[in-house]
Amino acid sequence: MDGALIIDKPVDWTSHDVVARARHLLQERRVGHTGTLDPFATGVLVLLIGRATRLAQFLSGLEKEYEAVIRLGFATDTGDVTGKPLISPDTAKSILDFSESEIEAAFASLRGEIDQVPPMYSAKKQQGRKLYELARRGEEVERQPVRVSIHAFEALKPTGESLKDNLDGTVDLETRIVCSAGTYIRTLAQDFGKRLGVGAHVAELRRTRVGGFNAGCASTLGELQESIAEESLGLVLLTPDAALAHLPAIDLMEADVLRARNGVSVQVQGPAWTNGEQVRLRDEHGHLIAVASFDAEKNSLRPRVVLAHDEI
Repeated sequence: MDGALIIDKPVDWTSHDVVARARHLLQERRVGHTGTLDPFATGVLVLLIGRATRLAQFLSGLEKEYEAVIRLGFATDTGDVTGKPLISPDTAKSILDFSESEIEAAFASLRGEIDQVPPMYSAKKQQGRKLYELARRGEEVERQPVRVSIHAFEALKPTGESLKDNLDGTVDLETRIVCSAGTYIRTLAQDFGKRLGVGAHVAELRRTRVGGFNAGCASTLGELQESIAEESLGLVLLTPDAALAHLPAIDLMEADVLRARNGVSVQVQGPAWTNGEQVRLRDEHGHLIAVASFDAEKNSLRPRVVLAHDEI
């Protein structure tokens, strides 16, 4: 049992909870995820099963897409709805009075390449310790900003209006975000509020896409359990090759398949990839043998991770 499962993570579950449940259902110890989701968030979580767990490095950097409800009116210490409210900055202007052009200007200022300071309540490590562990002890340390890419940041208008009045002094704004891996949506929401001069946090968050895997092809844990019970797991379990469909591929002759299985570089002719580009090496049946790095100088592919078909 080797491959990938696209799971729709339920609210109030940690990513580790989902992994543990999948291990139990599949009776497989080797299960891992390729990018964590906060417990309050829902949506696409990519799980790798069996020997395919070795492929995580080729999936963790995929582009992400989210739908987030940003609540304007106050910030929280975690940047999301689970945190403690913080005193909001005074503003002489009602939140509902913000014009479409002011909101768009705030969006536009956060698109493109930006620097983000990782939140204290995050799993990012500093000097070997997770930041959230320090935050829970009341400690705050200086964090270095990280460069991320925000490809899309815009309002969704299901009712035709950008802002929804919650009648409690807060206003909700539904947004769509497409970003690089490593982006903190909570930080993005806080920075958006700062552009408008008000406190802000993420009230709801759903990851709708990871690379080419979207919510439409994701299974709930209940549906996964049904697939196993009905012996139809093959309908939802992606092959290792399909999991890496975003990488270019080449089908090898039998002699080169043997070389790749032994971790030996293979010579190639014709296709020109960029130096260091990752390429799928497959046998004549389309089964994934290895993922290799292209050496432009030697015109060869050097296997980085070998996943020989006869051992799957």
